[in-house]
Amino acid sequence: MEATRFGALHRAGTQTAVDDGPHRLPSISMEQAGGLAALLLAIGYIVTMPVFTAVGTPPTGAEAQLGYFARSAEPWWVIVGLSVLTDLLFIPVAIGLYRALRRISDGAMMVAAAFTLLFVVLDLAITWTSYASMLVLGQQYAAAPTADQRAIIVAAASYPDAVLSSPLTSVYSVLTLGIGILVAGFVIFRGEAGRATGIVGVATGLLGIASTIHVVLSGSFSPLLVVVSLLTILWLIMVGRDLLLTRWSSNRSDAGRRAPARAG
Repeated sequence: MEATRFGALHRAGTQTAVDDGPHRLPSISMEQAGGLAALLLAIGYIVTMPVFTAVGTPPTGAEAQLGYFARSAEPWWVIVGLSVLTDLLFIPVAIGLYRALRRISDGAMMVAAAFTLLFVVLDLAITWTSYASMLVLGQQYAAAPTADQRAIIVAAASYPDAVLSSPLTSVYSVLTLGIGILVAGFVIFRGEAGRATGIVGVATGLLGIASTIHVVLSGSFSPLLVVVSLLTILWLIMVGRDLLLTRWSSNRSDAGRRAPARAG
């Protein structure tokens, strides 16, 4: 009898060790991962803003920009690195929002995710690649020993300079993301929770579209971009909070709908 009791206790202790052991990792849903990414994204934007303010706006003209980027290479590499990281963080945010809100409007959330991911691809492939090219060429320009070599580098810099000076850059980096946030904001507003987050999303998207139109028509910087940046940070913080709290979790809602059936 004692041997049998000891064996049972031993098996129970072993089972507890397996169930509650240190190898078991806490689970996190894609919605919560998206919420964490949204908060990290907002922090990245906040960190980047004073660096942008410190270096100032790049001048016009390929040669003037080469000298500017040669003098400001270190802070600009920080800006490029942080911007690439924040772009990549939009991927889990888009996936988390889609999974959390697809029960409200699957089609609309597919559109929102598509435009957000399009922004990531275009911004990485065009905007920040062009800035990185100008940084490398600026350092080469500063180190060039002869006027002929500097002239060759200036000619090479004419293409990325033209890309960055084009109004289409605002379409790549502002309009696509603005449409994604606008559509997601409408879906959030239609839901039963997070109406304030939806309102901020709609306002951010509309102002993003308006600022892009202003840049394309005027060919100059739009002051609305500053407001859009601040609203985007606020929206990301609110989205991060709501996703981490699983406020829009379809799983929780489905479980709530199934509970009465199980009780009966």
